Amino acid sequence: MKIIVAVVLLAVAVVIEKKTDWATWQYLLLFLVPYLVVGWDTLKEAAEGLLHGEALSEDFLMSVATLGALGIGFMPGAETQFPEAVFVMLFFQVGELFEEMAEGRSRKSIAHLVDIRPDTAHVERDGQWQTVHPEQVLPGETILIQPGEKVPLDGVVLEGSSSLDTVALTGESVPRSIREGDEILSGCVNGQGVLKVKTTKDFGESTAAKILDLVENAAASKSRSESFITRFARVYTPIVVALAVLVAIVPSLITGEWATWIYRGLLFLVVSCPCALVISVPLTFFGGLGGASKKGILIKGSNLMDKLAQLQTVVFDKTGTLTEGVFEVTAVHPEVIDQHELLHLAAHVERHSTHPIAMALRNAYPDEQDSCSITDVQETAGHGVTATVNGKKVAVGNSKLMDRLGAAWHPCHHSGTIIHVAIDGEYAGHIVISDRIKADAAEAIQALKAAGVAKTVMLTGDQESVAAAVASTLQVDEFHAQLLPADKVAEVEKLLQEGTLAFVGDGINDAPVLTRADVGIAMGALGSDAAIEAADVVLMDDKPSKIAAAVQIARRTLRIARENIALAIGIKVLVLLLAVLGLATMWMAVFADVGVTVLAVLNAMRALRG
Repeated sequence: MKIIVAVVLLAVAVVIEKKTDWATWQYLLLFLVPYLVVGWDTLKEAAEGLLHGEALSEDFLMSVATLGALGIGFMPGAETQFPEAVFVMLFFQVGELFEEMAEGRSRKSIAHLVDIRPDTAHVERDGQWQTVHPEQVLPGETILIQPGEKVPLDGVVLEGSSSLDTVALTGESVPRSIREGDEILSGCVNGQGVLKVKTTKDFGESTAAKILDLVENAAASKSRSESFITRFARVYTPIVVALAVLVAIVPSLITGEWATWIYRGLLFLVVSCPCALVISVPLTFFGGLGGASKKGILIKGSNLMDKLAQLQTVVFDKTGTLTEGVFEVTAVHPEVIDQHELLHLAAHVERHSTHPIAMALRNAYPDEQDSCSITDVQETAGHGVTATVNGKKVAVGNSKLMDRLGAAWHPCHHSGTIIHVAIDGEYAGHIVISDRIKADAAEAIQALKAAGVAKTVMLTGDQESVAAAVASTLQVDEFHAQLLPADKVAEVEKLLQEGTLAFVGDGINDAPVLTRADVGIAMGALGSDAAIEAADVVLMDDKPSKIAAAVQIARRTLRIARENIALAIGIKVLVLLLAVLGLATMWMAVFADVGVTVLAVLNAMRALRG
């Protein structure tokens, strides 16, 4: 509103100036009205900054420049600059308005992006449902989630089935089905079904709260570019202000043309403010962090953008990172009985074991409810399980168990964990169980190579043959198997000497390696809390292909920041030279400051697209 009023008053003042022949001080009073209407806030901010020791602010420099332009008209032989001074302040305010709009849009986009924390939760207490703030719900309590509501806390579904909108957490638009017994994460949006959930964490430790904390604190860590700009502004502005004073005084003492050189000095003051750099570069990184979050990639600080952009080596854990971490039967090789019977016996013997191998066998033969009699079940750690099934002694385990029983086993050409089966001491065949490779694992390796990552490495505690098969399938450059957590750290220490390194893992045992790497990347949806806490980057949907996306976002963000730096410095230097030569106008000076700032901020908003 004040801008519109100032424009009208300025237009009236210009018309009066052209049709009258007043004294200079009368014209000054006339143009002071629109000047104060549009510039009062700027003058006030400049005065407050001066009182607080912040004299070289943008408001102070603009105030001095425009007040100086108003005063030039009173110098002998000088033309009045009243309309120009008001126009400059007006344009400055218009530029500030566009800058606020652009910056507000950027922050609003990020605020919407992380708006995943619900305000209420429906909790069951004393047989009744109460609506409370999620912070008041304790672990172990039962909550009700209606269709369309945000999930307030992490938990396990007790009753109901539904589909979850996980886009705020993972960046994926495909809904995720959920039913009784499944884990549910806060921050998702419930679809069409009513869910009863037993909470497993309090509000502060829930997934939504942790994500908000990560995003809100990410901007606290400055990138090298941001740190450079901060240091640059502290040195640059005082130097240019000192030069402006010299431009105004030294030539004036030599030539006696005070009005001319003071005007040029005022142009220097306007151009000198480094706002385009100080505002747009941090905003670029803020937008980059938001763009990454939109895709389910949480980067814990803008300082990590530099490292991600320079990655030369990416090291992967295998299980849960490149593979699903879920074992399944991939081959059945019977010797004396058919495949169905071999699976039947193995699943019965392993029916009470909690080992992942046993679960894979039971999943392959889910029909355990038959008339078979199973007795004398004995489990030997590191060997396997034996039991009597319908009067026959059945042994299910590794080659050590077969050797102990005297069963003539033989190796298998398939990669994976080989489970041998013997009946009454006679070898009956074997079953191959493998960890399924993630659907996008091969794509992730190829995308990293296409992005210029020099080496991909896989580290695992699994057997050499299993690791070799996975590495060959995925075309990983190098792998190391049968490693303990301490061995992984040692391998990473060696690889760190080859350049910037990222380690990708998901388990508790990966926490030390994640901390040691230049960039630790954790699988967030299925990864352990320890791994997520230790990591620098969290992939919320457990897709390794997102690593290449993170690298591309980091490089794009840095490229936009460099564009803004080049744009701002280049135009400022040009206008400063023109000002010294007397070829620049106040309009050009304002464009070099306000105009470039607006362009740089708008350019910075491109980083939000991720």
